[in-house]
Amino acid sequence: MKTISKFLFLFTLILSFNSCSEDDIVETLEIKSGSIVDVASSNNQLSTLVAAVTRADLGSVLTSTGPFTVLAPTNQAFTDFLADNNFESLNDVPVALLREVLLNHVIDGRLESTDLTTSYANTNATSDASNTPMSIYINTSNGVKFNGISTVTSANVSANNGIVHIVDKVIGLPTVVTFALADPNFSTLVAALTREDLDTDFVEILNRPASNATAPYTVFGPTNTAFTNFLTELELDELSDIPKETLDTTLRTHVLTATNSLDSALSDGLELTAFSNQKLTANVTGGATLTDQADRISNITATNVQANNGVIHTIDKVLSVSNEIVLVEVKEQVSK
Repeated sequence: MKTISKFLFLFTLILSFNSCSEDDIVETLEIKSGSIVDVASSNNQLSTLVAAVTRADLGSVLTSTGPFTVLAPTNQAFTDFLADNNFESLNDVPVALLREVLLNHVIDGRLESTDLTTSYANTNATSDASNTPMSIYINTSNGVKFNGISTVTSANVSANNGIVHIVDKVIGLPTVVTFALADPNFSTLVAALTREDLDTDFVEILNRPASNATAPYTVFGPTNTAFTNFLTELELDELSDIPKETLDTTLRTHVLTATNSLDSALSDGLELTAFSNQKLTANVTGGATLTDQADRISNITATNVQANNGVIHTIDKVLSVSNEIVLVEVKEQVSK
């Protein structure tokens, strides 16, 4: 791979992202250059990325017309990634895996710092669960972070076929747990899934690869507001007040196993069997909804957050079994 850095001109500007607070300052580099590969080749802290692109045979992709937005991990980021995944060197990473990990850092289109907002986007990686593009969560509330782990340290490195933002962590292939942890709208859901007294290890289950017998997973993720309203409905103050059995069954009711059901798979009157064996009924006319066994209707407010082992749809109400059963269990628990 040849480098055409002879006529590159480098200068550093300090600015803040429009979408961030005034205190969130990030180094911004603008380079007049050739392709994204040339930009990476001209930067000493991206030499491992260049080696990875070469090994994965992605050079022709990243020198094509594009435009692309590339999140470029530093050498230290790759060192950490290898150690975290028990690889001694880049050559120990299977080429197919390396290729998808790298493509998970590539977004179609040219997104400069001012274009980045808190939202989901699609990368060029392909999900094992659906054979569709992988999602990536962008959070600009405090700097710019991707999937809750990788922060932009230098932005707006310009190339003739796109733009590069240098990041401090390799962004691995996400599971549904990755997005639950990354998206602050699911913080109460995460607290529920990780409550220590539960018999079900939801984190272990929902991190399983798409090839596992119970995977892939379709998760209906209630927002924080949905959980607040659920506690009010149960006349409880805290998440910890929900009896263990009730919470376990409730959380299982939000998961479909062995299926990656995109919104296009939903239809009016479609019956779904949850991980809890509870029945849910989907409807799409007038807006996508789920009806649980207590005849409570939840709106599906966002769809198709695609992980490597499943998909998440956001809902505005916690799904439940019969209200009478839940209230009886709660009252019995409180009276003990």
